[in-house]
Amino acid sequence: MAPPLSNPIKTASGRAEGGRPGRVPGLPRRTVLTSAAAIGAIGALGAAGCSRVPTGDTLARLKSQGTVRLGIAGEAPYGYINDEGDFTGEAVELAKIIFKRLGVAEVQPVATDFSSLIPGLKTQQFDVVSAGMYINKERCQQVIFSDPEYQMLDSFIVRKGNPMGLRTYQDVVEKKAKFGTGTGYAEMGYAVDAGYKESDIVILQDPVAGLNAVEAGRIDVFGGTALTTRGVVKKSRKAEATDPFAPLVDGKKHVDGGGFTFRPSDTKLRDAFNVEIHRMKKSGELFRVLKRFGFTKAEMTTLTAKELCR
Repeated sequence: MAPPLSNPIKTASGRAEGGRPGRVPGLPRRTVLTSAAAIGAIGALGAAGCSRVPTGDTLARLKSQGTVRLGIAGEAPYGYINDEGDFTGEAVELAKIIFKRLGVAEVQPVATDFSSLIPGLKTQQFDVVSAGMYINKERCQQVIFSDPEYQMLDSFIVRKGNPMGLRTYQDVVEKKAKFGTGTGYAEMGYAVDAGYKESDIVILQDPVAGLNAVEAGRIDVFGGTALTTRGVVKKSRKAEATDPFAPLVDGKKHVDGGGFTFRPSDTKLRDAFNVEIHRMKKSGELFRVLKRFGFTKAEMTTLTAKELCR
């Protein structure tokens, strides 16, 4: 979900947006709230193990213990609980494949709020963040990233017919539209950069809450990733998603990319992860995995973490 600064919902995003706990209609899912007990138990296990995490070669430790703990934000399609009560999502399924090839048989997702992912990684509540987190300069000063598994443009949820003609953040500012997005979403920063007053932004739990707010007329527009917005509005009779667009950053069009997040000391683990993800890109396996979660070839990328960290 989504993401650069991304979520109450991511990411890209994510989200992720860069990362936000939300549901995307059309995908098997269950929100974090509906499985609070299960998530709380897992979170407690992660926290309980914090003080016992040894320092040194993390990849060797993970191989030895046979388990890697993944920090996720409970957001479809990146990492969430499906209707069967299983953890899944593009980042979770990708992690299962890659860590198995690295010699780590089991993955243990640890669900938390998106804003707690980097702090939780730093305090060793989990070993890796597997939430499709957007790679940006601010985050790169705190953690290190794999090369992105996807790239993402933004999109708006608006009322049917887009009566205000909102297609960019500049439109939102010029037409004095009531704008909403998720807590910590990158979209918040893009709106502010375009001239929208930060205190006027309506913060909502997730894209579903954003859809409901647009349908009810509480806001005019909800900003999110193209992948999330097109999934959320599929069954809506009152709202639609705008065409994807690149937000402007310092006057230039900007494309976000999401990747796995590691502690700065874990370069060996990150590098080994990168080797596998590049093999999957080259063979086409990466797209086959992500396609199941609504990604298109337009979201595949050759961007690197180094480029996105600038």
